[in-house]
Amino acid sequence: MQTKKIIAIVALALGFTTSVSAQSSAEKLDYKPTPYMFVGLQGGLQTTFTNYDQTKLLTPTASVSFGAFFTPVVGARLHVNGIWNKGGVEPNFTYKYNYATTDLDLLINLCTLFGKESYYPLNLYLIGGIGLNYAWNNDDLNDSGIAMPFAWDDDRLSHNARVGAMLDYNICRNWSVNLEVSANSLSDRYNSKVSSKDDWQVTAQLGLAYKFGFKKAAPVTPAYVAPVEEFVDNTAAETVPAVPVAKPVEVKPAPEMRTEIFYAIRETTITRGEQAKVDNLISFMKENPTTKVTITGYADAGTGNSRINMNYSKQRAENVAKALTDAGISSDRITIEYKGDTAQPFSENDKNRVTIAVAKE
Repeated sequence: MQTKKIIAIVALALGFTTSVSAQSSAEKLDYKPTPYMFVGLQGGLQTTFTNYDQTKLLTPTASVSFGAFFTPVVGARLHVNGIWNKGGVEPNFTYKYNYATTDLDLLINLCTLFGKESYYPLNLYLIGGIGLNYAWNNDDLNDSGIAMPFAWDDDRLSHNARVGAMLDYNICRNWSVNLEVSANSLSDRYNSKVSSKDDWQVTAQLGLAYKFGFKKAAPVTPAYVAPVEEFVDNTAAETVPAVPVAKPVEVKPAPEMRTEIFYAIRETTITRGEQAKVDNLISFMKENPTTKVTITGYADAGTGNSRINMNYSKQRAENVAKALTDAGISSDRITIEYKGDTAQPFSENDKNRVTIAVAKE
């Protein structure tokens, strides 16, 4: 019964946070959203599930944490939680003791895991961790005179396994507020009782986090435009006999076509909406059999790392080239290049998830 209550609380928190975290940020960041480090403080209420009135066992709790997000999806933290707790004995006796839990937690950002963006102002983290719980000062129970054969004396060391969820909202670049609900599994006898299964402790806390260590976004190099030189004819005008001028032969410009195929974050396949651009390129090259095409893949500098981004850009360029060869374009007419995030052809970060194909003679 206790486990069902814990699952219901966590499911309620997950359902609520998922329903309000679908929005993405429209703002243009002047920094990379990950990686970064953080320190956090939290405060709230906790209770240990037992065969006693749960409302009488509610006690304040506080936490401090230090951690980092290494990618838009994965982070970790060292989390210390405590310090007050209560147990209860029927018919109407509560006793106090103290505890401190230290856990190493893994954090998974569900918004960036299942979303298309690398940054959202509102995020939902799934939390899982392991650690140790140390409890002490069980004098209330030991001095009560109540016969409790499994009551511990000076202190009690226990394992701790945690699962939970956190809703985190970025107020600005360096500060966020959060709401966390966690369920902690402790060894039996933690509350001086024996039930032949682990004791469960649930915490609900509001918190404030300071985030730091952000990297600057890659600078955008403006396209070079050659200056136009004004020609001035300083030679003196001479009177010359009129000479018949032959009608100039009209020279048609060499055929040329530029195609830009865009991608969602972490995607390398050509979407249905972008396929029409590839079809136009195929038609152009069939109509102009002397043209050749250079296909260059890119990745945005605002997400991922240089190794991953280089691989993304390579796959994007190769997928466009394959679409051409599958349509009958000879591979001798195709040149493939990929630059990862070392070059950014557009000033808008998200547009740099792109393959640019230039076909000409």
